[in-house]
Amino acid sequence: MRIGLIGATGFVGTNLCIELARRNHEVIGISRTMQFIGHSIAFVRQDVLQYDNLARFLKHCDVVVSAFNPGPTDCPDLYDAYMAGSKSIQKAVTLSGVKRFIVIGVAGSLYSKDNVQLVDTAHYPEELRMESIASRDYLDLIRKEKELDWVYFSPAMEMRPGTSAGRTGQYRLGTDFPVLNAQGKSELSVEDMAMVIADEIETPKHHQTRFTAAY
Repeated sequence: MRIGLIGATGFVGTNLCIELARRNHEVIGISRTMQFIGHSIAFVRQDVLQYDNLARFLKHCDVVVSAFNPGPTDCPDLYDAYMAGSKSIQKAVTLSGVKRFIVIGVAGSLYSKDNVQLVDTAHYPEELRMESIASRDYLDLIRKEKELDWVYFSPAMEMRPGTSAGRTGQYRLGTDFPVLNAQGKSELSVEDMAMVIADEIETPKHHQTRFTAAY
């Protein structure tokens, strides 16, 4: 398949590139920076706010995946940058004519057992709160989208650099609530998260909805 991957050189995007390359997919990696992973990946340096140019690179893809991240979590205009970039990417996908659109968000919009979104709980990490609010608000926005075959993925609560168990090939799926293990933790390595997304690309199970995964 031909896959357009936005945010291809970030923490999530890099691992997804590796997973897609090992499955012999053709990847158009779009990012603010350039790098080389394998012959099946062509990197393009493109500002996501230039949605008309972005649409040209996405045209003829079978699916577009957005692992967009606007920058450091302490950026003073993080919320506005996240929303502007996400809206521009969605517009570019629409212009490109690609119907399948997968957005990789954050865990904060998942619900606690008390039906409160995690980002609204007192113990949620402050350094992640603003990005999580933006991602939650974008989820509310894309839920109004009726034409694209979109899906929004919320990673496990404990999926970040330094917590990786490597690629185990194991995971369990969920929807609006975190998938918890016997210890009550929601954990998933970024390598296995990449496998979740690659599996969803190859065998779509979710349409115009949100899902999550963990061990």
